[in-house]
Amino acid sequence: MDMDMDGDRVEFHPVNPGSKTFHWLLTLALLLIVPSLSLVLAFANKLHWSLFLQFVATGFSVFESMFLDFPDPQGHENRTSKGTSWFLSALLGATVFVGSFINGSNWVINRFYPHVRSSGEYGFSYKAYKTLSVLVVLTGWVRVCLAPVALFGFCYGVHTGQCIAHGIMGLAFVGYAFVLCFVLVIPWIRLHQLHAPATGAVPGRSQEFYDSTLMCAWGIVNTFTEHRWGREAWSMGDYQHTAMGIIWWAGGLVGMFLARNNRRTFVPALLLIFTGYSMSQHAQHLAISTKVHGVFGLALMGAGASRIIEISFVLNDKPCTPDGRIVSFQYFPPFCLALAGILFMAANEEQLHLVHDLGADHSAYILVASSAAFVVFLWILLLLALYLKLVGYNEDGEVLGYQHMDVEEFELGELSDETPEA
Repeated sequence: MDMDMDGDRVEFHPVNPGSKTFHWLLTLALLLIVPSLSLVLAFANKLHWSLFLQFVATGFSVFESMFLDFPDPQGHENRTSKGTSWFLSALLGATVFVGSFINGSNWVINRFYPHVRSSGEYGFSYKAYKTLSVLVVLTGWVRVCLAPVALFGFCYGVHTGQCIAHGIMGLAFVGYAFVLCFVLVIPWIRLHQLHAPATGAVPGRSQEFYDSTLMCAWGIVNTFTEHRWGREAWSMGDYQHTAMGIIWWAGGLVGMFLARNNRRTFVPALLLIFTGYSMSQHAQHLAISTKVHGVFGLALMGAGASRIIEISFVLNDKPCTPDGRIVSFQYFPPFCLALAGILFMAANEEQLHLVHDLGADHSAYILVASSAAFVVFLWILLLLALYLKLVGYNEDGEVLGYQHMDVEEFELGELSDETPEA
């Protein structure tokens, strides 16, 4: 586990690095960035522009699936990466079809049946289009992440399971960061419970209730799937991951109980601290891997600790500040989660072997991964800011002429009609 810089280094001579890098950047732009912009436009009910961007992404995706590969050192792209490319093309095709159907139907209705326009404008087809748009963005993320895996020939054989685990858990933490940003930045989610007592509305569930429920369910799955009970001997990894599953469902049950009646609770954040500590203590084959896992654990513990501070001391167990504004500290927990997710995705064993063989140290690698986390976090905030701009809110996330309405009664389409286009 010595990480000294002595000894012969592996010579790395990539084939056509310039064209492969350009291909990946093009994939990032047209299969992740463009669909995410289209998703925002779809949820803001700007169908024409959303559909235009989906057409652009579909054209590139089909062309890439047919003619462009991310070949590994042996000259072929692995089946998972190529299969994801074809699946994304099909998904984009379905999205474009539904969007075109809506667009055509709206034209016919507006032209010949204007009196029934409002009755079907935001029905099932719109919901299907938005759902497909979400799936396109998620699949585009997977496609962009699988491309380097395919290029370097990672994740074959015994490494497949570890790659899947790092990819899924890393994406889960980034997704959790997005959820916390979403409920923080979107005003009617942040403020609706603030106005509930005055309007007599029945409050819903606190964020921690849903967090605890999901953690409990995930813990049950981990408890019984990380080890083949009664069919194989226990390994160190089995003990580690099964124990983590046990504490997640046990803590999740406590969190669900404490979060009843719309109360805030520290339990989900405390589970993040336990998880971060456990992951930071996992011994790895290389020192660089141990150190990267350690920083990942610190990021996760930072997310948990800062979330407890936010809930208990910044907000005093309230859903938001008394004036409804966002406190700067509230951005810290979701950023730590995004950082933890990117670091965990970057902690793949084969990736770290390559970094070690190239002569880089852990600090440089961690800084690069952290830079990626900053970019991802910025992109999340930019998408949310664009959405608020499109539906008629200012860039600070404060409501223009806000009047409280129940979340259950809120219709995004009606809001889009009542507010001027940005």
